[in-house]
Amino acid sequence: MKVKKFTFTVLIEKDEDGGYVATVPELKGCHTQGDSMTELMANVKEAIGLCLEVQNKDGINVFNTQFIEAKQLEWVI
Repeated sequence: MKVKKFTFTVLIEKDEDGGYVATVPELKGCHTQGDSMTELMANVKEAIGLCLEVQNKDGINVFNTQFIEAKQLEWVI
């Protein structure tokens, strides 16, 4: 079995209840939440795994080909 290695971007926001929400823009519909950063990251890993499992088992393309990259922009005022 050939091993594939992926690197994914995880966008994290604080939600209005004090928890966290994460989105993986490279994967269609891949998002999750958690009450702490530790819980969130565990949930993100699980969500990514489930998306890739759908790709492998069902042959459904889960990759978002419209996403290019995330950049940070420094702005001084």
